[in-house]
Amino acid sequence: MSSIPNPKLYDATQRIADWYFNSFYDYTQSGKHHIPATGPVIFAANHVSFYDPPAIGACVPRRINYFARDTLFRGLFGKALLEIGTIPVARENSEVKSLKAIFKTLKAGGAVAIYPEGTRSPDGQLTEPKAGAGMIACKSQATVIPTRLFGTYEIFGRSHKIPTIGGPIHIAYGAPMTASEIDPGKDHPERYLEASRRIMASIAKLQLPHHRII
Repeated sequence: MSSIPNPKLYDATQRIADWYFNSFYDYTQSGKHHIPATGPVIFAANHVSFYDPPAIGACVPRRINYFARDTLFRGLFGKALLEIGTIPVARENSEVKSLKAIFKTLKAGGAVAIYPEGTRSPDGQLTEPKAGAGMIACKSQATVIPTRLFGTYEIFGRSHKIPTIGGPIHIAYGAPMTASEIDPGKDHPERYLEASRRIMASIAKLQLPHHRII
């Protein structure tokens, strides 16, 4: 399973996503200058909406690997997902397969988007993280960009069958975190969970600019 995006198709898809969000929403970002131009990067974000993956990546100058359940990888749509570097997650052995793809991407100097909470928030609020994101950050030594989405829950949250058209969306990208900032050390009894908590704390600190209202 290749996790390397097809550059032409990925860039075309990104342009379409950028056009879509800018055409139908009040779509803004802050902190994009924090994103490294090269090297392995983890976009660690809160997860509140179906819109989160494209909203994170539509405006950044990096090709990001995302994740989607394996049942979506059917027909032409499934082939397109694979071509843009989306990684299938199966119910069986999902953790092993996904982790291999993540580490392969990061070792090649790529970027991935992961959600420390593990699943979409039921009410749009931040929830407790799981240990997986911390483990990936510690083992890969990749730069972590805390990322917080505002407005996507109200537009396309878990209870929505279709998205609401119109409204504000803001993506805040925080200052880079290094593995030394995240990793509490091998002797810590909850090493990876504590690492995830540190990432989530940085996500929680990200706020809307004063002139923005969600």
